[in-house]
Amino acid sequence: MRRAGRALCDMGIEDGMQEALHALSCFLSCGISALYLRGDSEVPEEIAGRMEDMIRRRGTGEPLAYILGERYFMGLRFSVGPDVLIPRQETELLAEKAIAWCKAQGRPVRVLDMCTGSGCLAVSIAKLAGAQVTACDISRRALVAAEKNAEENGAEVEFIASDLFAKVEGTFDLIVSNPPYVSREEYAGLMREVREHEPETALLAEENGLAFYRRIAREAGEYLRRGGGLFLEIGAQQGAAVKEILRGNGFGDIAILPDYAGRDRMALCRREI
Repeated sequence: MRRAGRALCDMGIEDGMQEALHALSCFLSCGISALYLRGDSEVPEEIAGRMEDMIRRRGTGEPLAYILGERYFMGLRFSVGPDVLIPRQETELLAEKAIAWCKAQGRPVRVLDMCTGSGCLAVSIAKLAGAQVTACDISRRALVAAEKNAEENGAEVEFIASDLFAKVEGTFDLIVSNPPYVSREEYAGLMREVREHEPETALLAEENGLAFYRRIAREAGEYLRRGGGLFLEIGAQQGAAVKEILRGNGFGDIAILPDYAGRDRMALCRREI
């Protein structure tokens, strides 16, 4: 464990020791605290080999979540791979807001998750809020992963292959989305492990990162009940621009909320017209 941590740190991985702990606990199917309790135990040869392989792959910049094949989100385990964006801690804030909104309605609600990717938002909302959730994505490979995650977490979600609203039918009480929002300029400066390994289509957006917000705001009114909510994850510098886009498309009560670091991260609003 110490050797793996040192090797990762020597590669310039800032959280190398934590990654080593995470990987070994995953391979041994035990909690991190158990590793300390078992500190004198001999690591099985097969597990040692997997740790060596993990170190090698991390050296190429491959994200740890892809190597392990999993990432936890809202306390739920999600299988992840190169076909889907790795769920981020910041996106849990959006999930928490959506779940609280659903519960506050005091009745069953219909939710649409756009650009679902791994399904982390859709599955969390269905599982933790008891909402009726439909999720869509343009990537059929992403939908395969999302369907697997819904099944493994015991969540009932309807999945649709759709370019945003193209194949969506019906109306919803809440629409949530973590769409691509990285501009081309920002994309060039992303960390190597993100730029070279995570799907470009789940990150990159034209029009200085605002293309998907313009499409969603323009089309959402047809699928959102009057007074319904639209909850979006946004980029750290996009609050003012997204607010203007939403206001210009008939949305009110617009709130731009920060992430843990105090940066713009969510745009919450409701349909007024």
